[in-house]
Amino acid sequence: MDDTKTKKAIKLIDGIFSAKDGNEILMNLYASKIAFHQMKNFSSNERFGKDDETATKRIPELIESMNLITSVFQEAMNHNKNLIITSTLTIEFADVIDKMACPAQ
Repeated sequence: MDDTKTKKAIKLIDGIFSAKDGNEILMNLYASKIAFHQMKNFSSNERFGKDDETATKRIPELIESMNLITSVFQEAMNHNKNLIITSTLTIEFADVIDKMACPAQ
């Protein structure tokens, strides 16, 4: 069997969390993603004199998701509730014809 054709599923988050802990976990994850795209954009500006298209698209999307998450966790705190959070990464190989065809997300 060719392992490059196999999907890999990896649990990232799986549990019951207080609103405070769940919020901290997800905010740190999203902040890391935003920092990654900000650095990619900075690098693109320094090297090529232009914005990284993927980064400029993803940053506002990630910020919007953070705002939604914050409101969900605030509601949970207001109602003294815990939250069940699950997240699975799915990883699979894809042929890359051109490096620019496969920008980091």
